[in-house]
Amino acid sequence: MSKIRTRYAPSPTGRMHVGNLRSALYEFLIAKHDGGDFMLRIEDTDQERFVEGAVDIIYRTMEKTGLIHDEGPDKDGGYGPYVQSERMKTGIYMKYAKELIDKGEAYYCFCDKERLATLKSEVVEGKEITIYDKHCLGLSKEEVQAALDAGKPFVIRQNNPTEGTTTFHDELYGDITVNNSELDDMILIKSDGYPTYNFANVVDDHTMNITHVVRGNEYLSSSPKYVRLYEAFGWEVPVYVHLPLITDENHKKLSKRSGHSSFEDLLEQGFVTEAIVNYIALLGWSPEDNNEIFTLDELIEKFDYHRINKSPSVFDIVKLRWMNGEYLKAMDFDSFYEMAEPYLKETLTKEFDLKKIAAMVKTRIEVFPDIAGQVDFFEALPEYDIAMYTHKKMKTTTESSLEVLKEVLPVLEVVDNYDNDTLYQAILKFVEEKGCKNGYVMWPIRTAVSGKQMTPAGATEIMEILGKEESLKRIRKGIELLENA
Repeated sequence: MSKIRTRYAPSPTGRMHVGNLRSALYEFLIAKHDGGDFMLRIEDTDQERFVEGAVDIIYRTMEKTGLIHDEGPDKDGGYGPYVQSERMKTGIYMKYAKELIDKGEAYYCFCDKERLATLKSEVVEGKEITIYDKHCLGLSKEEVQAALDAGKPFVIRQNNPTEGTTTFHDELYGDITVNNSELDDMILIKSDGYPTYNFANVVDDHTMNITHVVRGNEYLSSSPKYVRLYEAFGWEVPVYVHLPLITDENHKKLSKRSGHSSFEDLLEQGFVTEAIVNYIALLGWSPEDNNEIFTLDELIEKFDYHRINKSPSVFDIVKLRWMNGEYLKAMDFDSFYEMAEPYLKETLTKEFDLKKIAAMVKTRIEVFPDIAGQVDFFEALPEYDIAMYTHKKMKTTTESSLEVLKEVLPVLEVVDNYDNDTLYQAILKFVEEKGCKNGYVMWPIRTAVSGKQMTPAGATEIMEILGKEESLKRIRKGIELLENA
């Protein structure tokens, strides 16, 4: 078999959708698993949907995710240009379209909008499409030439048979056969001279020696037309791998309304790139073992596209949050702090040791925006319900907590060095003298200094961050609340 060559061929229409990123990832993994080449091709023939800056997003996303292409607009491997609008200037698409016309596999169509509007429509896979009636296929060569000489607008259509069947093979779905009567004569060259996505795709994949075409299964219905183009040219059909749909938790197609449909959405929501790539790899593919955490190099080693599932994959944001939390736990502290610092500074405006606070939350958050809810009490003591002082496991009540706080306050007032160890030893001595368990004393103190049921650290660690004055002020506030109750 020839060297595997795959391509990621995005249209520059905005942010990179999760489904597009998965296609790019799988194409990258298929190539790299077998030592092949991974190419980037920009498909910008749909000028109406072109978004300024979208090409930069593509480059930025691929660099950030580690999906480094071997060839592309910035890396000529001998198959350029790698941008379809630039390829169009070479005349390649019109050349191949005319070759099909000469073979009787395509034809000029001069029908205007008014005539096309009279044609019957059919609903195919939920979409209403107009079925062209091959009217212009019956034009003589002289009639065609006269129309061309007169400058009459035209498109070039594929000439598909209306009888018999077409069969193509997909690596996941097997052999698929369709009736040729279902194949519309799709447009190959539009009236503006640009090739359609479908036609440019086939020409580019062949002329760039692409061996494996990986794309979403929404293109399954178009594949027979692609196959007929390959056969019309006498070209070898590539290996097709159609990927399962990605849905939201309600089993609807993942859309922008979900809030996490693109790679940049996820970055903005505090997910790290490595976790995103890892999770997206599992949207449709599973390894032989039950492991779920993979580096990109490990994915390259283990990825086998034959293990891709045909069933739709649910984008589970809860699962992604869990996975992201695992990456944060494993991250070296300096890298973690660099990413956490902006979130800490946004929440905490007072002078605190942010590195110590970051260390507290590192194993307790799943995404960076979780930091605010974990540390906001340092900035200001929230209003809280004194019912929090009651804890069955610690055997504390509001009455016992009031007693503990009033008794421990003088002990904490005479402590000069408010570091964690000194505070802990002082309270431990108090616990021993009182003859109770640690939690019986620590729970009321932690509640008083944090005003929260859950905190990223224990009482003495919190007090070290707050300092003596603020810690004592909060304990006195706790006493006041309990006494007033």
